Amino acid sequence: MALRIVKLPDIGEGVAEAEIVEWHVSVGDTVGEDQILAAVMTDKATVEIPTPCAGTVVALGGAAGETLAVGGELVRLEVEGTDAAAPSAPSAPAAPTATDGAVPPSPSPAPPHRAPAAPAAPRRTTSPASPAPRLGAPRAPGEKPLASPAVRLRAREAGVDLRQVRGSGPAGRISHEDLDLFLRGGPALARPGAPVPNEAVEEIAVTGLRRRIAANMAEATRRVAHFSYVEEVDVTALEALRKALNARDPARGRLTLLPFLMTAMARAVADHPQLNAHYDDEANVLRRYGAAHIGVATQTPAGLMVPVVRHAEARDLWDLSAEIARLAQAARDGLAAAADLSGSTITLSSLGALGGIVSTPVVNRPEVAIVGVNRQVMRPVWDGATFVPRLTMNLSSSFDHRIVDGADAAGFVQRIKGLLEEPATLFV
Repeated sequence: MALRIVKLPDIGEGVAEAEIVEWHVSVGDTVGEDQILAAVMTDKATVEIPTPCAGTVVALGGAAGETLAVGGELVRLEVEGTDAAAPSAPSAPAAPTATDGAVPPSPSPAPPHRAPAAPAAPRRTTSPASPAPRLGAPRAPGEKPLASPAVRLRAREAGVDLRQVRGSGPAGRISHEDLDLFLRGGPALARPGAPVPNEAVEEIAVTGLRRRIAANMAEATRRVAHFSYVEEVDVTALEALRKALNARDPARGRLTLLPFLMTAMARAVADHPQLNAHYDDEANVLRRYGAAHIGVATQTPAGLMVPVVRHAEARDLWDLSAEIARLAQAARDGLAAAADLSGSTITLSSLGALGGIVSTPVVNRPEVAIVGVNRQVMRPVWDGATFVPRLTMNLSSSFDHRIVDGADAAGFVQRIKGLLEEPATLFV
């Protein structure tokens, strides 16, 4: 028998490390060739890593939630034979190995094996046990608790309802000691029949996509000079056109508002190319793109993802609609490829009916602009002679003020507004 190290392979250009999201094997498991060992997450996608050979798992390279460098030891296998072949993985500092990649038997103590890793389960804690309280005379239902002004002040500051505290003094009078016991023991010191507050605390490890989102949002907030611009758009004519197109040719698929917004954005960035760009703040370089690769912020069971509709400027409404649906479903099912989740030049964020009136979306760094869509609302609008009902919605957009000036942002949003309010111009 021989030991073989399976290293974390190079899983994408520019990727130097990956987070272990989930193990599919444990120490002691027998695995076959091409069986999935683990799922790891990079900045771009979640990738499943298969084993290049059959064997028995003798050590894991880390627990779920830990980060592993490309070329680092992912799994150690015990394989048949005495001279195991080297795995195909990039070189990286690792434990000493033979030139063929196998770890020969050694009289020295074996390295400590990690315990089998499993997805972290929520840990539930409750208040510690406390001494049994000293019971005083019971209070009648609705009776005001007896306590000194100092005790009442302490209770208010601590957020304690004195009706839940058992008093040990005459007629159930509550002392400082009674309050101290209650604060240490929580529900255990509630009087009989009183509502018991829920003091349970649940700890959930933030790992995988949620941790990646948290890190990206914190970095964007720290490094981008955000400012937002909100504009109201009359979408009455646009909604009439959308419904007419859906009714005329239902076989082509149902159009939502998003394809129209993407078309307007693609037209607008052609006039405002500085908005369709990446800012490399380390190299002090702005890269402006001719193609409109629009990211669509999509909520999934695992968290927020941004699949990318490429070349929006070259697609018609139905092509955009089909691509949006494909990418959204792939993201929700966890099947989106790395290419589907990277390369956006500007982002569109919409919560649909949950979109609220105004929002302040966070720029998807290194992009410099994001367009947020709020919900549609019927409003009375003055037409010069009277108030008429019009369907309106707000566009809440954010920009990187290091690159985008206020006038540029306003001009960009006004261009989108004009296209949406006169939807025929989208096709001219």
